[in-house]
Amino acid sequence: MNQKPPPSNTQDANEDITQDFIRDIINKDLKSGYHTSVVTRFPPEPNGHLHIGHAKAICLNFGIANEFSGQCHLRFDDTNPSKEEQEFVDAIKEDVQWLGFDWGEHLHHTSDYFEQLYSWAEYLINKNMAYIDDLSAIQIREYRGTLREPGKNSPFRDRSIAENLALFRKMRAGEFKNGEKVLRAKIDMASGNINLRDPVIYRIMHAEHPRTGNAWCIYPNYDFAHGQSDAIEKITHSICTIEFEDHRPLYDWFITNLPVPSKPRQYEFARLNLTYTVLSKRRLKQLVSEKYVSGWDDPRMPTISGYRRRGYPAVAIRDFTNRIGISKSNSTIEVQSLEACVREHLNQIALRRMAVLKPLKVVIENYPDGQTEEFEAKNNPNDENSGTRKIQFTREFFIEQDDFMEDPPKKFFRLAPGREVRLRYAYFITCTAVLKNEEKEIVEIRCTYDPETKGGNAPDGRKVKGTIHWVAAPYAIEAEIRQYEHLFTKEIPGENGEFLDDINSESLKILSNCKLESALKNTPIGETIQFERLGYYSADKDTSSSHLIFNQTIELRDTWGKNKRSENA
Repeated sequence: MNQKPPPSNTQDANEDITQDFIRDIINKDLKSGYHTSVVTRFPPEPNGHLHIGHAKAICLNFGIANEFSGQCHLRFDDTNPSKEEQEFVDAIKEDVQWLGFDWGEHLHHTSDYFEQLYSWAEYLINKNMAYIDDLSAIQIREYRGTLREPGKNSPFRDRSIAENLALFRKMRAGEFKNGEKVLRAKIDMASGNINLRDPVIYRIMHAEHPRTGNAWCIYPNYDFAHGQSDAIEKITHSICTIEFEDHRPLYDWFITNLPVPSKPRQYEFARLNLTYTVLSKRRLKQLVSEKYVSGWDDPRMPTISGYRRRGYPAVAIRDFTNRIGISKSNSTIEVQSLEACVREHLNQIALRRMAVLKPLKVVIENYPDGQTEEFEAKNNPNDENSGTRKIQFTREFFIEQDDFMEDPPKKFFRLAPGREVRLRYAYFITCTAVLKNEEKEIVEIRCTYDPETKGGNAPDGRKVKGTIHWVAAPYAIEAEIRQYEHLFTKEIPGENGEFLDDINSESLKILSNCKLESALKNTPIGETIQFERLGYYSADKDTSSSHLIFNQTIELRDTWGKNKRSENA
């Protein structure tokens, strides 16, 4: 595949980095003939669910492969059996496919290459480029030195090739305990790059592997396994996030010093950071394990499964990753940018329905008791092909508590005593009486209606300033609604201390006995609907025929951002 000398690494050249610098590199490689095709990979570790940062990497790697008529491999970095679970493997596959990508025949595991990786480790030993070290993990860190001071050689660094080879084979045979010995590459303990100071490349781990069982008790470290797996699969462009930039010389050292079948190169881009969000897998695990959330797919989590459960469309996430672009400089993107993409796409595709989340009963005194009318309503005014539906109207119905005020302020244009408003799709009504319970709480509103305003327009041309939604009482279905805010109250959680201190205690509110339009009864799990005037809501996986549950996907407008800007003004 690499027939010609490689062009200079664009990342290292003194050139301006464009937003699309990785594609610039690929175009140059293809034009120069260094590569004749493009092969990328997405290599997740199966120790948790993928988050929105991984979505950026997925869209980049699979997107590039599609654009250049190449291929993208899905490779599980399964080198740490103590943390890996089949649940995470299945979740990762589902996430990649849900985002719209397909690895085809190219599903791989680092464990597929364990025997070859072991052989290459022995190759390094035989070349006097690796040795067995008896130092503990703490001692290895102490010997490594600092950014300002060089490290010092391990007292075991000068073992003979024969002794190192014999010890390594005993490690494989299970003759040593965890942590008793490691295999280290012999590079340079005085290197200015700490990653080159004799890195550990194999460690002992007596743990059953999900795929290889107990066949192995030694496992390669990421820095050793990753580049060589790329070489085996003939990856042309190994694209990763910027924190691996200092690891690139080590990546290249292994590729140069091992008899690998191809010579891939590593390129780095800036990782994604979002306001009001944590994207550290360690922190996400902590949120799950300490039950701050209900699980990896809790709709408040920034995981792909969490967004899917909340009702975000895959196309909106892909659009978001395209809009923010690819760069070399780390930055923090406002979460409202993601939410804007979600609103934009849902506005075009989501069906419209009416729902009352905090119901207040209304009775029309001059409407015939027992009568039912039907009104026709558009399913989506932005989609001519979405059709219409029938909505039942009766003497008794529900409106939102917030749509009525007994003593309204000047700019309140909804229902109030003596005031006339429009019922969406139906009639003009006027409030005539307010009923309260013993606690002086409003429990019912009495109104009259104007039969001449059917459809929401008055023949005499009079106007009303308020239009409110409603649900007919006899036809209403009950549901539980889960309302969400951002999981954190601070733009940068943990910036001034412990990130858990910034958790938003109001991030989840559960509303019971909500009244929904009857057409919502059989909403498919995962489908996102616009509740008119309220926002977008998605049918949750916990729903059943007897207990409907909808998750709030997103509000119609960015009220959170507006409120936060007001607070900070």
